[in-house]
Formats: sequence, C-alpha cells, structure tokens
Amino acid sequence: MYNFTFHVPTTIHFGKGQISHLADLAGYGKKVLLCYGGGSIKRNGIYDQATKILSDAGLEIFELSGIEPNPRIQTVRHGVELCRKESIDMVLAIGDGSTIDCVKVVAAGAKYDGDAWDLVIHPELIKDALPIFSALTLAATGSEMDAFAVILDMTKNEKWDTAGECLKPTMSVLDPTYTFSVPARQTAAGMTDMMSHAFENYFSMDDGAYVQKRMAEALLKTMIHSGPIAPEKPDDYDARVNLMWSASHTINSLVGEGCAPVWSCTRWSMSSLPSMTSPTARALPILTPAWMEHVLSEKTEKQFAIYGRNVWGLTGTDDAPVTREAIARTRQFFTETMHMPATLHEVGITDEKHFDVMIQKAADGSKGSFVPLTKEDIVEIYRAAK
Repeated sequence: MYNFTFHVPTTIHFGKGQISHLADLAGYGKKVLLCYGGGSIKRNGIYDQATKILSDAGLEIFELSGIEPNPRIQTVRHGVELCRKESIDMVLAIGDGSTIDCVKVVAAGAKYDGDAWDLVIHPELIKDALPIFSALTLAATGSEMDAFAVILDMTKNEKWDTAGECLKPTMSVLDPTYTFSVPARQTAAGMTDMMSHAFENYFSMDDGAYVQKRMAEALLKTMIHSGPIAPEKPDDYDARVNLMWSASHTINSLVGEGCAPVWSCTRWSMSSLPSMTSPTARALPILTPAWMEHVLSEKTEKQFAIYGRNVWGLTGTDDAPVTREAIARTRQFFTETMHMPATLHEVGITDEKHFDVMIQKAADGSKGSFVPLTKEDIVEIYRAAK
C-alpha cells in the first residue's frame, strides 16, 4: 500500500427531509447560484422546497438551468459569467452527477482569470473555487463527494475529466426519496457507473491493501443485492439508501487511497460512443467484461478468482474455472439482470470507423493500470465488445 493523505471535507446530510440543511448556506454569503438540468426538479417539488428554504434563510437566488446530461463547456461559461456579473458567493447543484460536475467547474472558473476550458484540459490550474453545495437526485457518479468533473466541448467533439481538491463539495444533501422517480433505465445505468468505480479501485490494489479490498468487495456485494431491486420497486427505501451511499464511497477515496487507481474502463467509455452526448454508463457494461477477459492471464488469475469467491460466493479450489465463472457472472448481471446493452453495436457503433479516434482518446487511460495496455490491446477489447 502506498502512502496517502485522506481528506474528504464534504459534510453529508443523509436521509429523508435533510434538504432543510440548505438553510446552512446562509453562513457562506448572501448570493447563491442555483443550478439544475431540465424540469424534473420542478415537477417533483424539490425546486419549490429548495427555493423556499433558501429564501427563508435570507439568500438571494440566481439560476443556471438547462444543464445537459453531459454538461457542455458553453453552459459552464454561462455559469461563470453569471457568477462574475452578480458577485455570487456560492453555487448549489440540484440534480445528478452531470449537474454537480458542471457546478464544480463553474465554481472554479469564477475564481480563474482565463477560459474555463483551460481548467478541464489542465487540472493543475485549478487553485480555488467558490463553495460548492449539492442536493443529489441520482445515485451514480459519486460527484457529491469527490474531486472530479467531466465536461464536454461539442465544437471539438471532446469529453474530458478534470479534478481538484477544491472541487470537493462543502456540503451535500443525500435524500434517497429523491431517487424514487428515476426511471428504471437510468437507475440501472447509475448502478453500472458506481460498479465500474468500485472495479477500477479494486483491481488497482495490491495484496497489501487488505482493508480497501474488503471494503470494495462489500460495496460490490451491496450493489449486486440492491441494484435489481430499485428498478423493480422504485420506492424501496432500503434499496435506494444502499445504492446512494455505495455510489458515494466508491469514488470518495475511501477504497482508493493507497492503491493508485487508474480509471481505464471509465476513460475508454467516455471515448467509445460516436455521439459524445451519450451517457458514459451505457458503454461500461460492455467494455468491463471485455477488459476482464483480455487482461486475464496466469499472473492476474488469482485476483479474479478472489473476486469470484468474495463477491459472487463461488466455490472451488481451482482458480481457472472460478475466474471464468466470475467474469461470466459479471457480464450476465449487467446484461440480463440490469438490462444494460451487451455490445457496442447496441449503442450505435456498428463498424470500426470510429476506432482510430476512440483509441487515441482512450490510450492514456491505460497507463499504470492493473495491466498496462497498448493501443493494439485496446483495439482488441473494442473488437471483442463489438
């Protein structure tokens, strides 16, 4: 296990009715930029709840609405402009991970003299940000408790991730009842996203990271248990609770510190779709099992066998059949249980004409990973997933 510094400054208010803590924002200034996506938070009443609490606390509310499922840099720039024009003191995202990602870069852009896209391409330029707050409506990316953001520039057809310690939210409200109205397909995609985060931490760990390994396995088992329940029973509070809390912990550094995780499959999924506006999570259930099969060898077999025994409850002393069954169970869970796409063909990639661009964008994502891969390896993974 590597040396590390564990720091999660985010205060979490978890459970029913915790949105009342938005009143705490009054301690950070007078002007808040309320950011959200489409009209869902108005239809389900969260918008009215939030604005009343903020107004009653004496806050002046400004709004940035229409944030895209994959936030565009143009929207970020508009948010930065509002912050500067109105002397905004803090930003509040109500929505999913994309909304929170947008708000993070808005908050950093408001403290930066140049263009906000600089902060996406060069994370080292992120030095400061306005206080960031969130109220989560979808369990998936873990943005409510991490330092990362993913932003899209359609003019360049580029989608990149950035990160900075100051991008970790100051406070996040996690009320599982806000996810009751999330459609089954989005619930399943969110669960796929959080499983991928757990995998990329888990398979980056050496044997010395025993604590992190066991925590990652517990999170994966929780997702496998609760994941199928939530789409079938949308108002099952226990299922929603466990998925929401698992999503936060898969990427808030709890299971990643000391392990130097590399986000290979996540990075590849960002570049694997012909339309950059497609949800990243749609590619993860396709690429993850293909990656597992490609990196399987005598050297890696033991780790996959441990995964099979500790997560899927497989038995047998011979690692080889346990490993094959573990990978098969993973693919089956994604496609048959969670009804996610099984091939790249299903997400619009019907030939190899996009491969050159996809590989160029994905190649850096394999450096330092569980099994370092060449561009040729990535081609074979894409072909196996096609």
